[in-house]
Formats: sequence, structure tokens, C-alpha cells
Amino acid sequence: MDDRLEVQEVMLRYAAAVDDRDFEAYAAVFAENVEVIGFHAEPIVGREAWVAYVKDALANFGATQHMLGPTLANVDGDRAQCRTDLQAVHELAGRTNGLFVLWATYDTDMLRTAGGWKIRCHRLIRRAAREW
Repeated sequence: MDDRLEVQEVMLRYAAAVDDRDFEAYAAVFAENVEVIGFHAEPIVGREAWVAYVKDALANFGATQHMLGPTLANVDGDRAQCRTDLQAVHELAGRTNGLFVLWATYDTDMLRTAGGWKIRCHRLIRRAAREW
């Protein structure tokens, strides 16, 4: 498969795994030393720390749906820089009909490994958010 399609597949697996709460599949898309920026006040470093943060954050939500636009990928050998626009809908836990919607862009650096492409650095660029 073409490298650009492979890195897009990583992003699709990322979104499906978080929405399905499949944390094993979610962890599998990240490099062990991943750095995640823009989700918390400080960067989060390390796959285990990031997955633990996401598990905790998702306790505030019922169902979620991360809808991704096509990934724009620039591949240079074993490195890829990707832009993926998204709209993420989150059902607020404990509230009737409560929703949180985020419009954002993922700016993601990936590395080709023996196990396929892995996310090495993942940045969230917020565009807008609304809570109903």
C-alpha cells in the first residue's frame, strides 16, 4: 500500500479505537515515546501516560464520534508529517441531550517502524468548540 494511504489508515484506526474505547488498538498506533501537545496544559510524553490520560478524559463522555477528513501526508523516507481535520462529537455523561462538539486539526508526525507507521508527535490545533 502507498505510504500516504498507510498513514491515513493509522489516523482512521486512531479515531475508530477511541470511539470504540478499544484502548489496546488505540495504544498500538503510537510510538512508545510519543509526545502529545494541545490536549492538556502541558505536553504528555509516553504512550502509557497518553492512553491513561485519554481513558480518564473519556470518563466525562458517553458516546463519541471522531469524524476525520482525508489526511494530507508528506512522506520523506521513514518519516511523515500529516494534517487531518476533524469534527469530534462527544455526548456529555450524566446530562440529557448534552453535547460537546470540537472542530480541530491534528498535526501529526509519524515514523515508519518494523510494526508499521506509528505516531511520534501528535498536536491538537483547536478551531472552535461548542457545548449544548
